[in-house]
Amino acid sequence: MSYLFRFLIGGSVVCAFASLADALKPKTLAGIFGAAPSVALATLALTVAQDGKMFAAEEARSMMAGAAAFVLYAFACLQLIARLRWRVFHAALASLAVWFTSAAALWFFLLR
Repeated sequence: MSYLFRFLIGGSVVCAFASLADALKPKTLAGIFGAAPSVALATLALTVAQDGKMFAAEEARSMMAGAAAFVLYAFACLQLIARLRWRVFHAALASLAVWFTSAAALWFFLLR
């Protein structure tokens, strides 16, 4: 029964965000709203239902820290590509160090 509930919540939230993404211009932003936010919201809804609000709040803080680390990764990648003219693959690979370091620092200082 839990899997059916997850499927229904996840599917409906993904559809809602896909509809929002379809309405946005430019279409390159559509992918941002297609997956991650919908999966995060569905996961939080299920976590509240199964484990309670306090555990879901902790999970939400972890998701926000991961999103902040991803923003730093994207910024580093952008700088390497735009300013230093690195190839996309090399910039993305090098920027992973920024992502992991910032995620570890956020966890160590804010979440543990």
